[in-house]
Amino acid sequence: MAIRVNIDLLLAQRKMSVGDFAQAVGITPANVAVLKNGRAKAIRFSTLDAICRTLDCQPGDILEWVDD
Repeated sequence: MAIRVNIDLLLAQRKMSVGDFAQAVGITPANVAVLKNGRAKAIRFSTLDAICRTLDCQPGDILEWVDD
């Protein structure tokens, strides 16, 4: 099982920098990198909520299951 995180795609579509995104969500740019690179083991619902509010999207736009 693999979960793909599509934050980089959404940031590009919205022409938003990682720094601006991190500040709006309330996480560090380093944690954004962890999410983007697929190294995150978990995500808090409050963080997911902040990401969805910032990017004006649904959780399914950010997280995608792909078969190994």
